[in-house]
Amino acid sequence: MSELAVSVVIALVKIAVVLGVFMGIGAYLTWFERKLAGHIQARLGPTVVGPFGLFQPLADGLKLLTKEPLIPRGADVPVYYLAIILALAPALLLFSVIPFGPEFTLFGYEIKPIIADVNIALLVVFAMGSLAVYGTIFSGWASNSKYAFIGSLRKAAVIIAYEVVLGFAVLGVVLLAGTLSTVGIVEAQIERGVWFVFYQPVAFILYLFCMLAESGRVPFDIQEAEAELVTGYNVEYGGMKFGIFPLAEWYLNVMALSAIAVVLFFGGWSGPNILGPLSPYFWFVVKMFGLVFFVLWLHWTLPRFQAKDVTEIAWKIMLPLALANIIVTAVVVYVRGG
Repeated sequence: MSELAVSVVIALVKIAVVLGVFMGIGAYLTWFERKLAGHIQARLGPTVVGPFGLFQPLADGLKLLTKEPLIPRGADVPVYYLAIILALAPALLLFSVIPFGPEFTLFGYEIKPIIADVNIALLVVFAMGSLAVYGTIFSGWASNSKYAFIGSLRKAAVIIAYEVVLGFAVLGVVLLAGTLSTVGIVEAQIERGVWFVFYQPVAFILYLFCMLAESGRVPFDIQEAEAELVTGYNVEYGGMKFGIFPLAEWYLNVMALSAIAVVLFFGGWSGPNILGPLSPYFWFVVKMFGLVFFVLWLHWTLPRFQAKDVTEIAWKIMLPLALANIIVTAVVVYVRGG
């Protein structure tokens, strides 16, 4: 087999593994969140379908697949379906630039546990975050519903505001690492022996807020507003078409952004060697799901902000903080000689 063919096969296998694993985990995060909410609210959560309710995500998926596919009267049908793709694709594409561990050898071939090891990986992250705006706007516009359109405008305003803050917050890490490569950022932390969260605590806090906002999590889930917009931009979607939106936004996006946070601030796969060759992957998963757990826990703890407060916080407080952090970081890096 030629070298090109081997490279293609390895890439396809990595894509299949990443999609299969994270789509499956995303489905079961719905069960985990309902169990977590149950414990927080002194109730049991899912218990009926399977032991401990473990088959509940399968039952929910089957229910959504068997619902009648209704489309609103007057809807722009091509854009209506395009919105679903644009909601799911950016969340999945974020996983393509995440390094889950160091390079290793398998059957004589060098394998990198990352789908696309590009030197501008963070630009890909920003691009995918920007594309999410289109899925939101298209879903509200194509539905031919005022409730959906108002919800999509709210969500789009939040994504744009916090995407700007996110970009400036991450620049502090880029200045320290000297690269936009996610692999390079992890290796820079390993070489220094210090996670960047200790150098960039302000950037990490800003990133955390941006992660909550971009994934539509409390306290930034203003696009839902059940009392006024009855779930907002996806209200006119039913069945599995409806189910894809929360799967992409609440679970896949949260996992991807948590994984990127691990890469940027927590040293990626670095950690004590307690499991031999599996240690890097163990530490990456532990760090990532630690952040995922934190996000899910916040959802059932904090109240929801008002729409005007969410955008004002981004533009008037977080953006100036992000700019100040960049200036301070740049001065420190210059004084220390890089």
